[in-house]
Amino acid sequence: MKHLTLVSIFLTGLIYSASAQEKMNMSDTAHHHKMMMDSTAKHKKMKMQDTSMAGMDMGDMDMSGMNMMSSALSKNLPMGRDGSGTSWLPDASPMYGIMFSSGKWSYMVHGNISFRYTDQDLFNKGSRGGEKFDAPNWFMGMAQRNVGKNGLLHFNLMMSLDRLTEGGNGYPLLFQTGESWKGIPLVDRQHPHDLFAELSASYAYALSDKTDVSIYLGYPGEPALGPVAFMHRPSAMADPDAPISHHWQDATHITFGVATFGFRFDQFKIEGSSFTGREPDENRYNFDKPTFDSWSTRLDYNPTDNWAFQVSHGFIKSPEALRPDENVYRTTASASYSLPFGDDKTFNATAVWGLNKTPNQDGNNSALLEGDVRLKKFDLYTRYEFVQKNTGELNLNSIIYGDDSIFGVNAITFGLNYDLMKIGPLNMAIGGQLTWYGADNKLNGLYGSNPMGGEVFLRIYPRLAKKMVM
Repeated sequence: MKHLTLVSIFLTGLIYSASAQEKMNMSDTAHHHKMMMDSTAKHKKMKMQDTSMAGMDMGDMDMSGMNMMSSALSKNLPMGRDGSGTSWLPDASPMYGIMFSSGKWSYMVHGNISFRYTDQDLFNKGSRGGEKFDAPNWFMGMAQRNVGKNGLLHFNLMMSLDRLTEGGNGYPLLFQTGESWKGIPLVDRQHPHDLFAELSASYAYALSDKTDVSIYLGYPGEPALGPVAFMHRPSAMADPDAPISHHWQDATHITFGVATFGFRFDQFKIEGSSFTGREPDENRYNFDKPTFDSWSTRLDYNPTDNWAFQVSHGFIKSPEALRPDENVYRTTASASYSLPFGDDKTFNATAVWGLNKTPNQDGNNSALLEGDVRLKKFDLYTRYEFVQKNTGELNLNSIIYGDDSIFGVNAITFGLNYDLMKIGPLNMAIGGQLTWYGADNKLNGLYGSNPMGGEVFLRIYPRLAKKMVM
């Protein structure tokens, strides 16, 4: 048996300071929130509710003069609905971030970094596992302002230092596939994200309280295809690893060239995107050439504050540089649920199905179910995945395994975060997780029977806070 040696991880915390302004009275607060929150909200009494806007404790922070942000793509929806790109979360979703304002502009800063040690084959069962000290990370900034009576202008900036912390070939993750390094497919590794993961601008115009039209432009950005990207889902934020079904569900979240048009009617939204099909190249610092050779459409529906549903379909032209003649039709469906049930207590869950279909080949399916329960300082999470990967995806010898073979892979993860301390509006948490893999027996010669991965980490992220809801 291989023994893990847990090494102390030292960290210099980020310090954030915000200047307080003079207190505004409660009548002004109520009026302002009524204008910015969902016009269809059913609550008539003000109440305190858990949300994920970490760093905004109503009891500790002076809210005077602050322009509360609404949804990025509607003046008449709450910010809690915003996922990644133009996707929707449940309105009750917790939001993590640091909010402030200046003049007519409102801002929010968000991010996550996990300093960790990971070992993807704890018991040395196979030859494809790896181990590493690293720090997966991402950082985000948002800015918005009203334009006239009915317009809303919004900007997003998302960055990652993965290329520095993960190197060019990313971090070890058994059965993960997608993209390449030095002309070799990345297999059993999660690729690093680009320095600029999103630079986008959007404009929404309210035709009425229940209807909006919107346009979203990104270079890079995220088309209307798939669920909310994994790092922005409350059900997945505590897990440092990407899903191994990532390239079946939400891998288009970094696309160099995106234009999306949307129309909302009440709790429905229909969108269409034109975007670049090729995934980011191996140079993580540059801006890839936009081609707008692919398309997608998505239907969102939020029947209540607690639920968000989506179905989407798209054509992705030549996503992989090493397989330039291979196009993919991707179809996805997902359901997200969010329930605040007390002070700093929330439950979040997501279910996703994704299908990749290459012309003249059998389609490969994926399924994911993940959940997260936050109990004040404790955060418990789990993820189950099933994904079908073929000989080419796993970079297997076609003579031994066959050209058209498809292998089913299961993965179950259980993890825990515990908040150690606060650093200004940030939390520092310690955590760990274990992942059990179950794959087709034909792969036992490479991976062993039921390998197990594990990791320990120190995580920094914005605090959970309070928000007034009408």
